[in-house]
Amino acid sequence: MNPYRVGLTLHPTRDVSPVVRTIVDWAARQNVDLAVRAEDAARVPSQVAAWPSATLATGCDALISIGGDGTMLGTLRLTVHHPVPVLGVHLGQLGFLVEVQPEGLPDALDRLVEGRFTVEPHSCLVCAVCGDDVVAFNDIVLGRHPGEGLMVTTLVIDGQRYGYYRCDSLIVSTPTGSTAYSYAAGGPLVSPAAQAVVVTPSAPMSGIARPVVLSPDELLRLELHPDSARAAVEVDGRVLKHIEGGDAIEVRYRRDAGQVVRLDPHRHRERSQLRLSLLDLPLLPEQLRELLPAPLRAEFDRRQTPDVP
Repeated sequence: MNPYRVGLTLHPTRDVSPVVRTIVDWAARQNVDLAVRAEDAARVPSQVAAWPSATLATGCDALISIGGDGTMLGTLRLTVHHPVPVLGVHLGQLGFLVEVQPEGLPDALDRLVEGRFTVEPHSCLVCAVCGDDVVAFNDIVLGRHPGEGLMVTTLVIDGQRYGYYRCDSLIVSTPTGSTAYSYAAGGPLVSPAAQAVVVTPSAPMSGIARPVVLSPDELLRLELHPDSARAAVEVDGRVLKHIEGGDAIEVRYRRDAGQVVRLDPHRHRERSQLRLSLLDLPLLPEQLRELLPAPLRAEFDRRQTPDVP
């Protein structure tokens, strides 16, 4: 029987060495093989095998994402054609996707290899860009270029034109992405268990001004008016292409494209709800700090200290 194999994905700049060391020591005790993307091989001990990104998911039983939500999104994109469970270790600021704190990692690793966890399925959006299928687990955004005017975009659903947007940007999000840019632009919060696509305009001037929620089975097409300013196509925060007036993009929904490990789903939902509430408070972090009791204030200060790259 082949040993259990775990792949690691690392935050691009944060110091992940303490977490990696914990995983390496645990793997040696449990007879677990470890792999990492080839581009990160210099950041891990030599006993961790270096593999191409394209084969990391297909050759591993599970992946561990070490970082924040951005690292987690990148890890999920690696698994889209071969979904394997992804455990998130939190080194970021918000962490709506990641669940495990570094101090809870030893128990989480044991539960991972023993199968004592639940899987939270995540959908993604597929966008034909530059001839290839590009996927987003959070959102696909059409954003205007500063100084070039507003975008004018027609909303087309299953071939039928429903109206137009005249706005700064147009955000198409999954339920997971409803807590990100779409939420900041006034979009609704959608349960990760739901199947839906949310279209939210940012700074609309005319046309459709409110979010639209679509069925996952509807084909979405966004057409730039010939006189529209050009737009950047942004996929999970990465600008992949610029399109001109008269161009269009199509977005499709793909179910169960990713599997996120959940050890305590109820507690994770409570934490996410609290983080969203804190985002709506009109207070700076240092102002919130003064409301905490002394022991919690010390813990807050510790977590606010940036990692050394």
